[in-house]
Amino acid sequence: MSNSEQEPITFVDNRKIDPETGEIREPAAADAAAGPDAGNGAEAAAAAPADTASVELAERTADLQRLTAEYANYRRRVERDRKTAIDTAKAAVVTELLGVLDDLDRARAHGDLDAGPLKSVADKLAAALQKQGLEEFGSAGEPFDPTLHEAVQHEGSGHDPVIGIVMRKGYRFGDRVLRHALVGVTDGVADLVGDERKPAEQAGADQPEASDADAGANKH
Repeated sequence: MSNSEQEPITFVDNRKIDPETGEIREPAAADAAAGPDAGNGAEAAAAAPADTASVELAERTADLQRLTAEYANYRRRVERDRKTAIDTAKAAVVTELLGVLDDLDRARAHGDLDAGPLKSVADKLAAALQKQGLEEFGSAGEPFDPTLHEAVQHEGSGHDPVIGIVMRKGYRFGDRVLRHALVGVTDGVADLVGDERKPAEQAGADQPEASDADAGANKH
């Protein structure tokens, strides 16, 4: 091959001092001498840290959100456990006082709480326990509920049972049943009325009509 067909040789002057003038070359001039590829490399090098920072920011944000959710769940669990512990302690104390309430009910039934200082004490005690969440249940006429009432006697056919007599009140504290009510069960009022009507209706059906009786009397 001839020398004219050889590729031209290109020299890049990277010297920081101009050999002709002796002055220091500017960085822009050095970058221009480096060629257009140098600018693309600088932009790529600057974009890489930006992308890495965005990924790290997204990861840190996700970690923070996860920690926030876990802390919120922890606070709810602690609050629920604390409330359960408080309610259990209150229920235990109130259960010990149910015997006192029974004594006060018996005294009230005998008329001992109609007036006097004992009536004031009984009323204050009942109001304080109700304020804490104690509720009594079991009164005559209420529908019989086996989950709340304990039947010790039963009268009637057993259809539509209601409470006929209360031997001991029941109490609950919130959703917790502290003591079932001891009751006597009877049939509902509607069934009793129906049973009372049946004999009367049957007696009326057995008697002859007035016109037939008069006709028989005229024949004699």
